[in-house]
Amino acid sequence: MIELLHTDSTHVDFQKLAAELEKEIFVRDGELADANYQLNKVGLMKNAMVLYVDKKAVACGAFRDFSEDTIEIKRMYVSPVYRRNNFASKILSELEGIAMKSGFKYAVLETGKNQPEAISLYLKHGYIEIEKFGKYIESVNSICFKKQL
Repeated sequence: MIELLHTDSTHVDFQKLAAELEKEIFVRDGELADANYQLNKVGLMKNAMVLYVDKKAVACGAFRDFSEDTIEIKRMYVSPVYRRNNFASKILSELEGIAMKSGFKYAVLETGKNQPEAISLYLKHGYIEIEKFGKYIESVNSICFKKQL
């Protein structure tokens, strides 16, 4: 059975999955991961999702307020064994829905060039590549996206 939990970024299962994400990024990006690790520290996020399969936490995602009308999607991750089941799509759609109900009009995000699955996910969901923003402007490994919700 699949369950989605709307929580915040302090939830123990969200924290566990976010730590798995960081480990995977370090494997994929090598030394570039050190710079992006510092850029991706975000603190408390009030809107996070954890997806469970048979009561096991297997996927997560979150957003933080970016500006008055925009959110930033963060910490999208699916455990490798559970990929290709549309779990990331479920989480992303749920986060976008929560943001729209809260009055946000846009979503932005950053992902790494070595994450083709993430890039494909965002393109599939209508995100378009934009100029790098904020702290990612100088990052050689970053690709940024935006979508009207």
